[in-house]
Amino acid sequence: MNLRATAQGLSFAVHAKPRAAKSRVVGVRDGALEVQLAAPPVDGAANAELVRLLAHVLGVPKRDVSLVRGEGSRHKQVGVAGLDEAELRARLEAAVGG
Repeated sequence: MNLRATAQGLSFAVHAKPRAAKSRVVGVRDGALEVQLAAPPVDGAANAELVRLLAHVLGVPKRDVSLVRGEGSRHKQVGVAGLDEAELRARLEAAVGG
């Protein structure tokens, strides 16, 4: 997974799959974090679920997770504040499949 340092923290690509049976981090595919979301892509529900799930998995407040780009797309760029690269990678690896 490709991580980029930003002024706010780190950012990375996410491939979101809405309307899944349950929300979970699946793994990495083509350099992007693959995430299944148990919410439809309607009225921002899937985006809100993505922020909630990533905050939970990474152990940070929701305010530290932001959608940088891709609001209306399955391909998104997400920003995370408060973690260094090693912490972020370790927490995502622990969550894969969970």
